[in-house]
Amino acid sequence: MIQPDFHQQLRGWLQESPGQVLLEQEQRCLEQMFPDLFGYHLIQLGGGGFDFDLSATSHFRSHVLLDASAQAPLAASFVQADLVRLPILSDSIDAVLMPHTLDFATDPHQVLREVERVLIPEGRVVIVGFNPLSLWGAWRLMKKSSGGIPWQSQFLGLRRINDWLSLLGFDVEKTRHLMFRPPLQGQKIMERLACMERLGQRFWPLLSSVYVVQAVKRVSTMTIVGPAWKRKASLLSGQMVEPTTRQLNG
Repeated sequence: MIQPDFHQQLRGWLQESPGQVLLEQEQRCLEQMFPDLFGYHLIQLGGGGFDFDLSATSHFRSHVLLDASAQAPLAASFVQADLVRLPILSDSIDAVLMPHTLDFATDPHQVLREVERVLIPEGRVVIVGFNPLSLWGAWRLMKKSSGGIPWQSQFLGLRRINDWLSLLGFDVEKTRHLMFRPPLQGQKIMERLACMERLGQRFWPLLSSVYVVQAVKRVSTMTIVGPAWKRKASLLSGQMVEPTTRQLNG
């Protein structure tokens, strides 16, 4: 369970090593990805202390952060909202940024369903998450019981995220792998281990502690097969197709 002072703890953790090193890597990665994305509306869901300034690289007219916390963020416009019931019209958002949102969400399935609902066709979602199959994942097994940040988060695997996206009609376009160093405290020791980033990218990218996934919302079109008179009769019948509910297997 996330503690009431979760956001303060997270911001404090991100101001020191190893959180600071992680935040710098994620900011740099997003700055490289967002110039290729365009649109009117970009929303960031959750993230707490993961407040990214994308104003220099983003081509979106508005950047709004939505979070269940009542605390104002450090950057961007802010709206307090329940992430499992977004106060946003369907098919109205061009891109959604989710920095560790699913890791800390109480119902990540529903949050991702809401993202699919509010995105326009061909809209993009960028998901940043912790990889359980990594040095940080092993650290989490030892630290989880202590309840410290960020070890009590869920650390959802990349395969699971990709499966959920596929079931919701997304196609994965890009995947980036970050942070191969262990989560050690102390800026100097983290700097001495910087060579692990180059080695990890080359030899064991799937064991990175953080992944960044960019996916696009595809909308399939239904092709009616049959005689023309039959198609006309069905259109004039006034019958409607019953909606279906998609289920995600956790």
